[in-house]
Amino acid sequence: MGEYARSLAVADGAAARWPGAAIQFMLSRAAPYAALAPHPATLLDSSPTFHSAAVIGLIETWRPDVVIFDNAGRTAQLRAARRCGARVVYISARPRQRRKAFRLRWMRLIDEHWIAYPEFLAGALGVLERLKLALLQRPTVRYLDVMLTAARGAVQESMLARLGFAVRTYVLVVPGGGTGHPGARGAMLEFVAVARGLAARGVDTILVGQAPAADDHAADADSSPHLRLLATLPQSELAELMRGARLVIANGGSTLLQAIACGKPCIAVPIAGDQHERVRRCEAAGAAIGAALDAAAIGAAASALLQDPAALAALQGRAVALGLADGVQVALRALDALLARSGPV
Repeated sequence: MGEYARSLAVADGAAARWPGAAIQFMLSRAAPYAALAPHPATLLDSSPTFHSAAVIGLIETWRPDVVIFDNAGRTAQLRAARRCGARVVYISARPRQRRKAFRLRWMRLIDEHWIAYPEFLAGALGVLERLKLALLQRPTVRYLDVMLTAARGAVQESMLARLGFAVRTYVLVVPGGGTGHPGARGAMLEFVAVARGLAARGVDTILVGQAPAADDHAADADSSPHLRLLATLPQSELAELMRGARLVIANGGSTLLQAIACGKPCIAVPIAGDQHERVRRCEAAGAAIGAALDAAAIGAAASALLQDPAALAALQGRAVALGLADGVQVALRALDALLARSGPV
């Protein structure tokens, strides 16, 4: 659901920026989040990529000002958006989709190409990409860096007061939603074991995410005065817990980038195939320490860092120095520019 979560963050930001905006999603009804979508949604039998007639029909009847294709879409769908006068945004989150967006045929249809990850992960524009942009003078290319929805009000203070922990005293453990990936079904158990082990050593620890029912000890885990188990949180609340943490232990997905963007020392644990390279690049940038999906290895890395304030501070400094931007604000500024344009597309 990475694409949906990213698009939802943009949609929520747009709704806050323009309270009168009409927002519409097209989703597969089989997706677990479809029934809970907070914005109006047209539900399809599968991904909108495979339902061009429905997508084009909605575009032609609704006639939106902007259409955002997040890591998906067909040429006919992009053409329909242009034909109806909409500005077209395409988000690429994988190399294959990025290559697709840099085909000359698509470049002529796209107004904005947003690359979902920061440049140090996704790679700088190549020679051929720059030549094509120089030739066509379009589309505008932006890196979204990290989707980091801001919380409203004193969220961090109220959450920590409720949990009984103080700022910069606790370790935040975030397995993330990717634990359902094939081959990583035991990931949550490893993260629970890490959290329980840290708490047993007297380290204030917060674990965000439901422990699986198969873990017989999960129900007793938060009996320790140093451990708090929380269900999945809205991204804005999770970000506030990240900002207040002393150390974050996360999977190698978007959660890792969010923690780095919050300027926090991180231990990164890849739990899916595409996360290994992401963790390697974050390590190469000096912004995280990688660890295998093994409770003992993760716990040893965390203990070593917690006993070495200088290493923690250096890791935090390098995370801050990356200067990752809030992708929601990047997207909103781009939409502002698109909506301000006049004349034919």
